[in-house]
Amino acid sequence: MKRALSILAVLAIMFGTTNLMAQEEGNTAAAAEETATEDTTQQDMGDTAAMEAAEEAPAQEEAAPATTEEETAVEEDMSFHQVLKEKFIEGGPEFMGIVLITLILGLAICIERILYLNMATPNAKKLLAEIESALQSGGVEAAKEVCRNTRGPVASIFYQGLERSGEGIEMVEKSIVSYGSVQMGLLERNVSWISLFIALAPMLGFMGTVIGMIDAFDAIEAAGDISPSLVAGGIKVALLTTVFGLIVAIILQIFYNYIIAKIDSIVNTMEDASISLVDMLVRFENK
Repeated sequence: MKRALSILAVLAIMFGTTNLMAQEEGNTAAAAEETATEDTTQQDMGDTAAMEAAEEAPAQEEAAPATTEEETAVEEDMSFHQVLKEKFIEGGPEFMGIVLITLILGLAICIERILYLNMATPNAKKLLAEIESALQSGGVEAAKEVCRNTRGPVASIFYQGLERSGEGIEMVEKSIVSYGSVQMGLLERNVSWISLFIALAPMLGFMGTVIGMIDAFDAIEAAGDISPSLVAGGIKVALLTTVFGLIVAIILQIFYNYIIAKIDSIVNTMEDASISLVDMLVRFENK
């Protein structure tokens, strides 16, 4: 009995040990499978992330040029008016405003003078023909009526000459010369203001530049260091006033030269027509 019990106890111990080993092997295999599964999952996730990163990289590379192209398109879409407005604001309102006022006043005077001179431009040949016809048909009074109904400096000069026709040719010539000077003064009225604005605009621009440079050096002194951005910004603002002053002077100079040329043309026409009128009166008196 004792042997049988001993054999049964040994068998039970061996069977329990075998089960324990089997369970440990099973647990080890399961753990290995779980580890392998986790490694596979992590590897798959890594591969997926790498693929997504590889796909996103070209997209980002493509997006960067697109952004640059959009910025370039925005810069190209800015009109000359917008660029001019931006630079005007960067120049500061103090001297830029004064330069703008000179431009507005100068252009106003130029437009007024151009309109006046175009209205005063005579058709001397037609007027002389009408006066000659009036002298032959109705005498001096008819010629004076023609001058009264005609607009322009030449007709005014002719009227003054015909007024003195009864006092002799010398008085006619003196009257024409005297009243011609009056008409020339009317033609040149306010032209001196245009020349003033032409000289004033760049001078104001230069003053703004000098003051801007002084401000830039004051900023350098306050900072205690020469910063390229600080110096460049101050100099840029200072030079913008000079640029706009020169632009204003150039614009007004063009109009000024046109007005002077127009006045010279009218004065030459007045002188030639006055000589023709004196000759016409001499012939009329001789008849």
